This record gives sequence, C-alpha cells and structure tokens, in this order.
Amino acid sequence: MTAVLADPDEAVADIPDGATVLIGGFGPAGQPIELIDALRRHGAGDLTVVNNNAGNGDTGLAALLATGNVRKIICSFPRQTDSWVFDGLYRSGRIELELVPQGNLAERMRAAGAGIGAFFCPTGVGTPLAEGGNLVYRKTARNFGPVMAAAATTTVAQVTEVVPAGGLDPEAVVTPGIYVDRLVTA
Repeated sequence: MTAVLADPDEAVADIPDGATVLIGGFGPAGQPIELIDALRRHGAGDLTVVNNNAGNGDTGLAALLATGNVRKIICSFPRQTDSWVFDGLYRSGRIELELVPQGNLAERMRAAGAGIGAFFCPTGVGTPLAEGGNLVYRKTARNFGPVMAAAATTTVAQVTEVVPAGGLDPEAVVTPGIYVDRLVTA
C-alpha cells in the first residue's frame, strides 16, 4: 500500500548511508527538488546518485552534491555550462563518475525494474570506455522517472496533487502504483 506523506523529510528519513538513489527528471525539468532538499537535510552519506545529469546551478541535485554526501554519480551528461558544483568536486577527486550513454542508462533502469541482471550493448566496445570489463545497459521528465521507479527498492514520488482513486484515466498511467511506496505533495 502506498503511504501518502505530507512531509518530504519523513519520506526520505530511512535512506541509509551507502544507498543508491535514483533521481528522475531531465536537467531541472521534473526534478523532485523538495525531496532532494530533504535528502540533503537528512544527511545520509556515501551515496551513489543515478540521474540524467550531474546537477545544475546551486540547487536541487547540485546542492546535494555540494554537501559532500554523494560518493559517486552515474549519469549521461555530467557537464553543462551550469554544472560547476560537479565540475569542482570531480576535478578535486571528491566524487566518482560513471559516465553512461543516455539510452543505456534508461535501459539499465528498465532492466533492473524487470529483474534482468545484465545485458550487452556494443557502445564503447573497442574503445578506452570498454577497458576494465565494463558492462553498459540502455525522454524530458518522463524519460527516467518510470524506469527508475520500477528499478528502485523504495520509490518516493514528489507530486503536485493527490487525486482520489479512480481520478486518473488508467490508459494515461505511466508508473503503476505498485512501484510507488511514498507520495509527497510539494
């Protein structure tokens, strides 16, 4: 059963040190800022964050990175003109980066949600990206959210409105409630 919570801090309170946190969105579009801020306040450390990029400006994911609580980021686009937080951390060796082509990142999440342990994708074969035995796996706010929700052990969704059961057209549902553990209205 999905727990409906009013407080983002309560929604993330049990995320432990060392957790892998999948954050949906495409740049700042669709990014659950209040949940990210709650995670920052919570203070869990040694986190691995999976997102399309590595933060923008000084808010949201970038603010979380700035706390030093993120050990590693797995993303497709770590550097934009406004990704100075990540850039500084990476250049100083204070954060690890696993760079994954965007389609492969989405497929990794989809595969994880479907219980598929691994798949082969030829991206990087015969290049320095393939050294070390790496395996790599494969749209805006909708592109990563559904696959991350399916892949996560605990899914916390930041929403603008909670509607009564039956209030949504079932044909329009992208992420079924079975994948959602907590909702926060923000």
